[in-house]
Amino acid sequence: MSQSGRPDLAIARLAQGVSDFDADAWDRCAGSGNPFVSHAFLSILERSGSATVEAGWQPLPIAIDGPGGVLAGVAPAYVKSHSQGEYVFDHGWADAWHRAGGQYYPKLVIASPFSPVPGPRLLTPDDGVARGLIAAAEAIVTQNGLSSAHANFLDPRDVERFRAAGWLIREGSQFHWVNQAYGSFDDFLAGLSSRKRKAIRKERAHAQSGLEIVHLTGDAITEAHWDVFWGFYQDTGSRKWGRPYLTRRFFSLLGECMAAKVLLIFALRDGRPIAGALNLVGEDTLYGRYWGCCEDVPFLHFELCYYQAVDFAIAHGLGKVEAGAQGEHKLARGYGPVPTWSAHFIADPGFRAAVADFVERERRAVEREIAFLGELTPFRKGG
Repeated sequence: MSQSGRPDLAIARLAQGVSDFDADAWDRCAGSGNPFVSHAFLSILERSGSATVEAGWQPLPIAIDGPGGVLAGVAPAYVKSHSQGEYVFDHGWADAWHRAGGQYYPKLVIASPFSPVPGPRLLTPDDGVARGLIAAAEAIVTQNGLSSAHANFLDPRDVERFRAAGWLIREGSQFHWVNQAYGSFDDFLAGLSSRKRKAIRKERAHAQSGLEIVHLTGDAITEAHWDVFWGFYQDTGSRKWGRPYLTRRFFSLLGECMAAKVLLIFALRDGRPIAGALNLVGEDTLYGRYWGCCEDVPFLHFELCYYQAVDFAIAHGLGKVEAGAQGEHKLARGYGPVPTWSAHFIADPGFRAAVADFVERERRAVEREIAFLGELTPFRKGG
């Protein structure tokens, strides 16, 4: 029975990991648009030791079979013993529940681990199957005494599915670049104000001075490249979070299983990489994920993560660049504010009421901020 009160007769089953599923069957449900919910990506996280019980991410994918035992829908779910690596911050909720004498962890999370990337989370075209997946997530919470379930970075269709089931919808924001059928980077710059256009050109000139910028994908990426990028990733991760989430083996498996969807961008000084950015390529979107460096060069982060990404998207006809969570500095680089959504099932009625009040107040603040920031984009007014 879902929180909306509607029964659903679909029978769900649980697995011990995405790796337990046939890859083709999973991907038929997930579609091909978003690599972060593909069987390859999610199973790499498990096989590499990045998303495991030991790391606080116990895989528990929820599945519903259709006629003849054919997989009809799945949800990448995890039992979490902490809130790290989610990018939808609920530490305040956890603290409040603990102060009230409750136990917030473990909780259930439906997400692509370590990936603040909007996309489908109920992997099925069938709304009835989707309702069954939601009901199964609620049952996991109530039958096992968990505090809550959370579905992070939802696409619009799944927002409405969870809303119809009575889950609380939380709004956040990111900065995305949108391709307006540009033929070149100069076409993109032509739409900006003169001051911003000059500033970006100056930044790019400073960043590229004395360096060679290379794009690597597919078979061009070797283990030596991953060794270099691993060093960059560890340095950035240790400074931002204290402990990087991904293991070294994750990158090797990514190159082995998904190289065609990987874009590595390196800055070379005298042939030696001094900085790099890792992206995944979707059907219509370039997803920027990780960056690092061993030499501090002004504006090089912007060049590799934002401007080179725009260059690649234009050259390959991609509609968007999503450069990860947060970062108002992206605004001046042509990345505009857009809403993101998560959905939350809170088992305790009193706790749910408090969270619902918070989510509503936060939503109004986020929407005001998006509207305000939307007026500060570098594009020419009326252009």
